[in-house]
Amino acid sequence: MTSRSTALDPKVLDSLSHLSLVARTVVEGFQAGQHRSPHRGSSVEFQQHREYVPGDELKHVDWKVFAKSDRLVVKEFVEETNLALHLLVDASESMSYTSGKWTKFDYARWCAAAMGHLTLSQRDTVGLVVFDEKDRHKVPPGNGAPQRKVILETLEASVPGGPTQIGSVLSWVASRLSRRGIVAVFSDFFDDIDQILEGVRRLSFAGHEPILFQVLDPQELTFDFDKLTRFVGLENSGLQKIDPKTIRDEYIKQIEEHNQKLARQARALNIDFVQSTTDQSLETILSAYLAKRSARARGGRGS
Repeated sequence: MTSRSTALDPKVLDSLSHLSLVARTVVEGFQAGQHRSPHRGSSVEFQQHREYVPGDELKHVDWKVFAKSDRLVVKEFVEETNLALHLLVDASESMSYTSGKWTKFDYARWCAAAMGHLTLSQRDTVGLVVFDEKDRHKVPPGNGAPQRKVILETLEASVPGGPTQIGSVLSWVASRLSRRGIVAVFSDFFDDIDQILEGVRRLSFAGHEPILFQVLDPQELTFDFDKLTRFVGLENSGLQKIDPKTIRDEYIKQIEEHNQKLARQARALNIDFVQSTTDQSLETILSAYLAKRSARARGGRGS
């Protein structure tokens, strides 16, 4: 199964249908949680009274309270707000690597499609950017069945290729997203970590919540090659014929240091970092993450 022939099988999405019970909790912990934000004015649910201060609109004064107590108080409400989920999928050439049935890009777009599918099922808003060194395909945020169709078609039509510049893409996205929301990035993150983190910080400063989903091939972690191997350097880095045994220890050391630094720095910024490999069940990865996030949100509300 290759990236050219692997479609986003509806069965993959159907197998995740039970996650709709927790999918909405993706937004919990973002701003006020549970899709709600303080809003003064007309809204759907009364929150509290507070003392009137000069400048408050008279239409928000509770005249019944004034009639009973001769006190001027205004009503404050909580307004229901929809989650905006922005999906960013890395389609650079390194994402085309596979040692198994599907590429890292296939896995990443499945994961993005599942997150988008679940979010749209909750009547929330989803947008998509497929990128390499710059944005390649964009689907503006929207909702409903037509939006799901466009997002799936865009992911299916995309093919990995080109160099990576994740950090600059994240910075570019941060400057252009007008609606605050969750930004889920699906990538192998094989790029300069400092530049990636600068892009992540800009997203956070702009009021977004980044989530980093690292997708790796299991062989990239084990370097499980035994014979003299011809390595094709991705993203224009050339060809090399190498005895893998001579570089395995150093390779594993460097990739572990890279991944550990990325995970550590993400934690320092209070950013969720989820690592997966393409031989893991997509359902298991998303179930575990959403369940953990749901429990964390419930705990936060109770404290």
